[in-house]
Order: sequence, then structure tokens, then C-alpha cells
Amino acid sequence: MNGKNIALYSLLAIVVLLPYVGLGYVIHWYKGKVKQIERASVLVVDKESMTVSVVDYKGFVKANYPMACGLNYGNKQKRGDMRTPEGLFHVDDILDASSWKHDFKDGKGEIEGAYGPWFIRLDVPGHQGIGIHGTHLPESIGTRASEGCIRLKNEDIIALKNIVYVGMPVIITPSYEDAVAMLQSGNASQASNQQRINLKNKEK
Repeated sequence: MNGKNIALYSLLAIVVLLPYVGLGYVIHWYKGKVKQIERASVLVVDKESMTVSVVDYKGFVKANYPMACGLNYGNKQKRGDMRTPEGLFHVDDILDASSWKHDFKDGKGEIEGAYGPWFIRLDVPGHQGIGIHGTHLPESIGTRASEGCIRLKNEDIIALKNIVYVGMPVIITPSYEDAVAMLQSGNASQASNQQRINLKNKEK
């Protein structure tokens, strides 16, 4: 077999095999994308039902956990207002919180295990330190008890940690009481503004 024949057969082999190699790559790429889609989920924090749910891209609830959230009703406005923020956010980080302590300013000092084993930090514009975490007070679950974070039972935060991922969308929805509180807050603000306007008019 001369050099020309070798080159010809090599070329034929490439022409014949190339589509199969390309097809294999496409199949591999497609399977990877399907896995990403199947993993695509959103966290829904519902302050009405006091639950945290994992909802997949088809709308099925994959997991559901009871929670505790901010002591005060309404959307978070400022640091220390004891409110849980509402809106669309995403998971910013997943942190080992097993050694973290927190002082709740109740005279008991720093409490070990205040955040449970994991802290799922949320990216909340304008606010730092908001997340979903465990608790040393499982009896608080189902109540308005936190400084603004979302609390889960420690066994539930462990289960949730195995589902969530950085970048995962998080939707926090208000309860009826939260909506009323924000309306009242808005009316109070409008009334305050009107009072200032009236005062300025009197000064003229």
C-alpha cells in the first residue's frame, strides 16, 4: 500500500467517523443540559403558610419545611427592624455555621448553635446577613420569632442544604398581615409627609 492509498483511507476514515464523534459529543452535551434542567428549582418562602418549599421547573413541590421568620410584619426596611425581606433573591453562599454564636440581647449572652449547622446566605440588596439557617430553639418554628432570617429545624436545614445551590432563585412572599402592615406603614408615611407640607404652608 503506497502513501497515496494510506492518505486516502485515512481521509475516508475521518469522513466516516467524524459524524459519530460529533454525535457522541452532542449526546454528551445534551445529557448534561438535561441534568441541569432537572436540577433547576426555586425556593419559595411563604410567610402566609410559614413554609419553605423547593419547587422544580415543572412546578412540583420536591420538599416542604415549616419555618420561623421575622418577629415583625411587613417587608424589611432597615437593619434591626425584625422583618423578613420580600421579593426575588438568590442563594449567595452556603456556609458551615456549626461553630457560630449569637447574642439575642435577651440577657442570656452568646448562644452556641444559634444558627444550627448551616447558613444559606441570600443576596438581599441593601441588607447583609439575611439567610436561611437552623436554630437552637426548634419550638420557635411556625412562629414569628427571628430578627429577619428564616429559621428551620436543624434536620430540615441539613436536608435543604443538600438540595440548594449557589445562584438558586429564592422568592419570599408576604402574608396578609405583612401586606396590611406595609399599607399602614405607607399611609403613615404619606400622612407624615402631608403634615410637613401643611406645616410649611402655615409658615409662609
